[in-house]
Amino acid sequence: MSERESMEFDVVIVGAGPAGLSAACRLMQKAEAAGEELNVCIVEKGSEIGAHILSGAIFQLTALDELFPDWKERGAPVKTAVSGDDVWYLTAESKAIKVPGLFVPAPMHNEGNYVISLGELCRWLGEQAETMGVNIFPGFAAAEVIYEGERVAGVVTGDMGVATSGERKEGFAAGYELRARYTVFAEGCHGSLGKELMQHYNLRSNSDPQHYGIGLKEIWTVDPAVHQEGLVVHTTGWPLDNGAEGGGFLYHASGNQVFLGYIVALSYRNPHLNPFREFQRWKQHPKIRRYLEGGERVSYGARAINKGGLQSLPQLGVPGGLLAGCEAGFLNGAKIKGSHTAMKTGMLAAESIFAALQSDEPGDVSSDYQTRVKDSWVWQELHQARNFGPAQHKFGNMLGAVFIWLDQNIFRGHLPFTLHNTEPDHESLVHADKAAAIDYPAPDGKISFDLLSSVFLSSTNHEEDQPVHLQLADASIPLDKNLPEYDEPAQRYCPAGVYEIVEEAGAQHFRINAQNCVHCKTCDIKDPAQNINWAVPEGGGGPNYPGM
Repeated sequence: MSERESMEFDVVIVGAGPAGLSAACRLMQKAEAAGEELNVCIVEKGSEIGAHILSGAIFQLTALDELFPDWKERGAPVKTAVSGDDVWYLTAESKAIKVPGLFVPAPMHNEGNYVISLGELCRWLGEQAETMGVNIFPGFAAAEVIYEGERVAGVVTGDMGVATSGERKEGFAAGYELRARYTVFAEGCHGSLGKELMQHYNLRSNSDPQHYGIGLKEIWTVDPAVHQEGLVVHTTGWPLDNGAEGGGFLYHASGNQVFLGYIVALSYRNPHLNPFREFQRWKQHPKIRRYLEGGERVSYGARAINKGGLQSLPQLGVPGGLLAGCEAGFLNGAKIKGSHTAMKTGMLAAESIFAALQSDEPGDVSSDYQTRVKDSWVWQELHQARNFGPAQHKFGNMLGAVFIWLDQNIFRGHLPFTLHNTEPDHESLVHADKAAAIDYPAPDGKISFDLLSSVFLSSTNHEEDQPVHLQLADASIPLDKNLPEYDEPAQRYCPAGVYEIVEEAGAQHFRINAQNCVHCKTCDIKDPAQNINWAVPEGGGGPNYPGM
C-alpha cells in the first residue's frame, strides 16, 4: 500500500512560468463563462512564483492582450515601453559599427514592446490565478509522471527529507500524488519530465533535434546620467568568432536599472570556450561599459533557452497530457522572444482541455491542441522565422546575417524551402587538442567578476544533505573520456561552478558542487557523452531571483 497521499484535480499544471500560469487563468475564465467549477492546481519547484524565472526580457503584448484585455487596470508590471532600438556589430574589443535600422531583420524591431521583469509578470499572473481559485503549490518539485497504462494521470512530487545516503532523515515527508484528468507540462526549457515524455512516447520522431543557447544575465543599478529608460541595445560579433553563434543585450528598465546579458548557442565547437567568461569580457566593450561604470551589479543568473524553432517542435501531446511553452520549444529565435508564445500555447492547451472536460470520459486532446496551435499566430510566427537558426548554423554569423536579412526583410519568411540543422548540440565539440585555447582576462571586480561571487548574487541554496540531483550514468566518463578528449568542458560551460577537476591525495577527481546549481540544464544538454541527467532536487532549492 502506497504511503503517499493522493489529491485529485481536474487539471494539474507543472510549472508556474508564463505558459503554466496562462493555462490556469484561461481554464478558470472558460469555467466561469460556462458557469462551471474546475479544480486546477499548479505545482512549482521554486520556493515562490518567480524564484526560478529568468528572461531578458523584451515583451510582446499579443498574448497578454488576449488573456487580460484590462491588464493595465489590473496593475500588470508592464510599464516601460521600448523607446529606442540600437543594434551594434562589435568588430573588435574596442570597435563597433552601428547597424542601420534598414539592415536589422524585421522581427528584431521592438516598437510597441515593453522592457519587463518576467519574474514580476509571473508573480502578477500568479495573483490573478489565485484570485480565480487556482491552487498553487510553490516549493514542491514534480519528480515523476504517473502513468495508467499509456495514459498520463498526473505527477508525483519529490520526497522531502532524504539524506545523501538515501536514508530518511528525521522529518521525512513523502511526496504527494497529484492526480488529474489532464496534465499540462510547462516546466520551461528542457524540463526533466518533458524530457522523459519525449523519450517514453518518442515525441521527437518527426522533428529536428532541439537546439539551445545558454543565456547569462545580470541586473545593474546605473548612474542616472547614462540611463535611458526604454532603450534596447543588441550586439553581435565580438567576443565570439564566426564559428560560434551568440550575442549580447542591454535593456534600460525603470528605476535606473539595466538588464544585460549574453547568449551563446550550445552548438559551439571549441571546448575551451567559457560562456560566463565571454559574457564578462563582452561587458568591457566601450559600447557596453559606458552604461555600467560607476554602477552596481545587484543580481546574476543563467538559464538554457531553446532555439530550434518550428523544425524542432516535438509532437505536442500524449494521452492525458500536453506540452506548452518552452517545454516544447516555442521561442521565436528571430524575435529573441518566447514569453508571448509561451503564454499563448498555455492558453491554447487550456482551451483544448476545457473542451475535452465537457465529456464524461477523458479523451485524447493531443490532436485538438495540435490543430489549435497550427491555426494560431504562434505557428505563423515560427513558420516565418523557421530558417533563422539553421541559417546561422549553416552559413556562420556573417553570411548567415545576410541570408536572414534577405529571408526576413525581402521575402518576409516566405522562401519556398526550409533549412534544417540535424546535428545535436552535444555532438558539436571538436577535440581539445584541435581547438585554439582562449586567453580570458582576469576580472577587474568593477565591470567583470569571478564566477563564485556571481553565483552568490543568485541567492542559490539547496539542502546540503540530500541525494545529488546531477546524476552520472557512468562515473568514469568525466575523467576517462571527457577530460582527455575535451578537457572536460563541464568545467567551463556550467555558469555556476558546479563541476570541477580537483587533485586529492595525488589523484584527480571529478567533483560535483550540486549546491551551486542554478537549474540552467546546460550540463544535461551539452555534455558530449550525454552522461549527465539533471533531475529535480528537493522542492524550494535552487536560485531565488528577485526580479529576473
